[in-house]
Order: sequence, then structure tokens, then C-alpha cells
Amino acid sequence: MTYALDTNIISYFLRNEGNVRAFYKKEIIEAGNLYAVPPMVVYEIKRWLCDKPTSRLHEFSMHFDILLQPVRDKTDMSLAVWERAANIYIDLKQRGQLIGDADILIAGYCLINNYILVTNNTDDFKRIDGIKLVNWY
Repeated sequence: MTYALDTNIISYFLRNEGNVRAFYKKEIIEAGNLYAVPPMVVYEIKRWLCDKPTSRLHEFSMHFDILLQPVRDKTDMSLAVWERAANIYIDLKQRGQLIGDADILIAGYCLINNYILVTNNTDDFKRIDGIKLVNWY
């Protein structure tokens, strides 16, 4: 089983908020599951890090780089992901339930790769047919 970590889950992990580190340890390390970081999440976290004071920036950046090391090969956005995201957009727009483009791309990535999305943003993602969600927060 592979979990894809959403932006909010990684930011909670870096700030040691909620139960995220405990679930990471239980569900990834102890259970032997894998995890991935969608490319859009890498962008959002790097952007988020730019707003941190210098003292925290180094600490958060170091922890994020360590978190990314084992998943570097699982961060590609294939054409299939972009096409799936476009179909998600069309479906949500037709139903009048649009969510942000970043979340649509993250969902496309998870659906194409059959990953379980770990997020605290379940209200938006549950609008997407077929996506598997879990909230570690």
C-alpha cells in the first residue's frame, strides 16, 4: 500500500502538529508501507518554506529534504496524470463543485498511481469519485 502525502500533512509533520508523526511511524515505518509526495505538493511546500523565518527555514528544509529522499522516483507527473486531472476538473465543474487546481492535480496523481491520499482536506477531496482518503491529523 502506498500513501501520498498532501501539503497540509507534510506541513503538520514538519511543525510536529497533531498526530501526523505518530501515524507516519505506525502506518509507514512499522507497517512497512510506502509513501509518495505528489510533485504539486513539493512545489507547495517549497513555496511555503519561502515564507518562514531564516531560523525555521533551515530546520524545515532539512526535514523536508530527508522526507523526500526515499520518494524521489515517485514524483513524476505523467501525461496520464494531467489527463486524469482534466477529467476531474470537467466532472467537478459540471456538478458545480470545483476545488483548487493544485488539489485536482494531486487527486489525478493519486488516482493514476492508485495511492491513498493522506490529507486534512477531506471535504474537498471527497467530491472526487474513486479517490481513497485518510486523515492522520
